[in-house]
Amino acid sequence: MPELPEVETVKSTLQQLIKNEQIKDVTITWPKMIKQPDDAEAFRHRLLGQTFYEIQRRGKFLIFHLDEDALVSHLRMEGRYGMFHPEEAPDKHTHVRFLFESGKELRYRDVRKFGTMHLFPKGEEMNRLPLSQLGVEPFSPEFTAKRLTKLLMKTSRKLKPALLDQKLITGLGNIYVDEALFRAKLHPESFGKQLNEEAFQRLHRSIIATLTEAVDMGGSSIKSYVNGQGEMGMFQQTLFVYGRQGEACKACGTEIIRTVVGGRGTHICPSCQKIG
Repeated sequence: MPELPEVETVKSTLQQLIKNEQIKDVTITWPKMIKQPDDAEAFRHRLLGQTFYEIQRRGKFLIFHLDEDALVSHLRMEGRYGMFHPEEAPDKHTHVRFLFESGKELRYRDVRKFGTMHLFPKGEEMNRLPLSQLGVEPFSPEFTAKRLTKLLMKTSRKLKPALLDQKLITGLGNIYVDEALFRAKLHPESFGKQLNEEAFQRLHRSIIATLTEAVDMGGSSIKSYVNGQGEMGMFQQTLFVYGRQGEACKACGTEIIRTVVGGRGTHICPSCQKIG
């Protein structure tokens, strides 16, 4: 599933391609993707004639700002956007097509069909589900070591599932939680109440550093992820633990292991990351 760095990269690359493009028509071949309004034809009709002018990101969601509405899109497991010329035939996994007056098309492709789209009147999107339940943004001024400490001290969950909770901190997923915990030298099965102030500060710095480096490198192309221009990310080449089970830790040489924490596959160095 694309996480904050991948969604941020899609936002940045797609913004350049669709800015000021006016919608002539919308084709929807998988109506279940459209969650708001609950009628795909109403969704299509509302978009006709509107122009894209800006894209924002909130957690793992893209927010397309138009003249009158905001389109909130979640890529889920394998969703991707791309610009095409109309003479290029869409494949069977293309489920939503935005046809522009310029002749170009923005297409949404999703092999698993898990992606979602919500359309809200402009200004209402942040106060409605799914965006209204999201937690603090890691890149926002509100995400401080003190805020992180408060969030993790009040939960009874282990670090890994707590950091994955989008209602606490939004944008983090499996890859970057594993990487941030390794950098902070913290075990994913530790509890917030076991950490001291210095450990919380390490974790805070590690989250910011990991995400910043990942954004700078265009995200991680672990499976099918590409940005809005069809390019792969490169952060996967620098991973310390994620996906490296059986390989030597880059810090100490111990074999990286894969375990399950909170129902999620988790990668750790048993020497660098101790419980407690």
